[in-house]
Amino acid sequence: MSPLNGTLAAVLAPLTLLALLALSGCGGSLVAPDSLIEDPGDDAFVDQLVKACGKRELGRQPLNYLVQVETGDANIYFIDQTSKLYFGRVDRQGYASNLNTFLPGDNQDALTCIFAQLDQVPGR
Repeated sequence: MSPLNGTLAAVLAPLTLLALLALSGCGGSLVAPDSLIEDPGDDAFVDQLVKACGKRELGRQPLNYLVQVETGDANIYFIDQTSKLYFGRVDRQGYASNLNTFLPGDNQDALTCIFAQLDQVPGR
């Protein structure tokens, strides 16, 4: 074996190990943990919010518009935070604070409706 092959092997071994660790998902809690949960309940909960609270304003636009039409950061943030609320990863106070910060406006009516819908979810 030539010295060049030994050097190449010494460089490739750690890189291969690093690639395998990255592909294996060893840091799964860092990347979209909600997406790993196979539970259609949060989608149904968002659908329920659109029906019950859709006309209420959240961030100066109707909630149903935010969910059904908006495709930008506001939609993504709302869906993410609402999923976390549904799965108990954020409490009501944190949820309200987060939405009020990211979607400024008079959100109290929408938040009251959202929490009323959450109260109807079995086990909440």
